[in-house]
Amino acid sequence: MKVLVTGAAGFIGYHVALKLLARGDSIVGLDNLNDYYDVRLKEARLASIKAHPNAQKFHFIKQDIADTTSLLALFALHKPQRVVHLAAQAGVRYSLQNPHAYIQSNLVGFTNILEACRHYGVEHLVYASSSSVYGGNTKLPFSEQDHVDSPVSLYAATKKANELIAHTYSHLYALPTTGLRFFTVYGPWGRPDMSPFLFANAILTGKPIKVFNHGDMMRDFTYIDDVVEGVIRVLDKVATPISGSTPYRIFNIGNNQPEKLMDFITTLENALGKTAQKEFLPMQAGDVKSTFADTSALEAWVSFKPSTDLIKGVTAFVKWYTAFYQS
Repeated sequence: MKVLVTGAAGFIGYHVALKLLARGDSIVGLDNLNDYYDVRLKEARLASIKAHPNAQKFHFIKQDIADTTSLLALFALHKPQRVVHLAAQAGVRYSLQNPHAYIQSNLVGFTNILEACRHYGVEHLVYASSSSVYGGNTKLPFSEQDHVDSPVSLYAATKKANELIAHTYSHLYALPTTGLRFFTVYGPWGRPDMSPFLFANAILTGKPIKVFNHGDMMRDFTYIDDVVEGVIRVLDKVATPISGSTPYRIFNIGNNQPEKLMDFITTLENALGKTAQKEFLPMQAGDVKSTFADTSALEAWVSFKPSTDLIKGVTAFVKWYTAFYQS
């Protein structure tokens, strides 16, 4: 099978590409290698992919999904059968500083992907949504059946918009689409703007970590291997209508076991063998107090439920982090 993976130099995209290569699929990897975070990490991920035994089946293209003409030309040339769309402008807090980046990547770019998929006969589009779409919801756990009309960040609003636009394309053009609401993904090769990276760096360099809402927060930390397994199982099972004729699905991918932020910090301290200096701060704008995924729909659809426990996941992250940055 030929699969287009957008955001292939990103955290989740890198791991998805490796998993698909391992089973023998042909991959077209697309990424614009922007400088939202250290480009050297993205290049190191690509180098790791190119060292894979099946690397001859991986073709990388540096390109921006917001470039309509180039994206359509890519689809015309490579004719992917299925698409895993993970390219996006990430980050809740950065959306307060640079909103236009989110409009270009998450709205213009996403629409370009949908247009290319429909014009070039893609069998199934799987795309990244986010747990942030649940916004101000207080009922836990978060279910795909909940209303998600109260985003508290522009990032969240663009991800909700993606789900709405995808539904429209599924309805109008019978394009099978599946959106995946990721819950706090972490692990080796992760993003430097996420808390595991920020905390590990601060702890190891003797700097204080910023603990928002005075530590009174919970997150459904989801290990990267679980996320990748869920993505690929969903990719393999083409979306079908729940009712009517619209081939459209949405699933949570979370660990279904939220952890207290302070417990996460303790686990990280134990793995690093060093105690953190903590700076307790109020809640940040655009943030939410708790996330908790109801994963029953995913389990019913593809017989899979994320299950990696926090100690195992954090230990694996720390092993990679120290090897990558301190070797």
